[in-house]
Amino acid sequence: MKKSLALLFFICTLSGATFAQSFNLVEGNLNDIKKEKKLNVEFLYDKMGVGKFATEQEYVTQKITDYNAKEPGRGDTWVASWRADRANRYEPNFISLYAKYSKTQMIGNFPDAKYTMIFSTTYTEPGFNIYVTRKNAHINAEITIVETADRSKVVAKIIMLKAPGRTMGGNDYDTGARIEEAYAAAGKRLSMFIMK
Repeated sequence: MKKSLALLFFICTLSGATFAQSFNLVEGNLNDIKKEKKLNVEFLYDKMGVGKFATEQEYVTQKITDYNAKEPGRGDTWVASWRADRANRYEPNFISLYAKYSKTQMIGNFPDAKYTMIFSTTYTEPGFNIYVTRKNAHINAEITIVETADRSKVVAKIIMLKAPGRTMGGNDYDTGARIEEAYAAAGKRLSMFIMK
């Protein structure tokens, strides 16, 4: 009986977290976007808050200071990894899951595509996992789709809230792994939202 209740609680928790992510079309429409076989995509992080910090720079400065105080040079290594994870982990996973769930539309470095998707991360909750307790990561973003030839022509704007970043089994002690999963979830759900 206890196992059944625990399993039921786990399933309810998981399903609740899965649907916490939301999308809101705040400008334009997606009709023309759905017809395209490929979209150019660009990622921006310049207006991003992180955790309790209003700006990424505040967060990075604090982390570098904290890590270097514990072990000289560790903060410098950390910040290099923090920035490299974007191109090496987050963006490829977003693109891969978008394509997998869209089935008919590719996104990537396609400068000749009719439309460009600008994925601007506005907030990152890096979360934590310290064995006995954890907090899942998540990201928020503003997705603007513009005509590639004339970027002043906005075709659609979407607000995405709380794309969850977590792994099954809880083996996500690395911040990058948690955030990577948030970008994967964002790519998956965004493709489904656009193509519905």
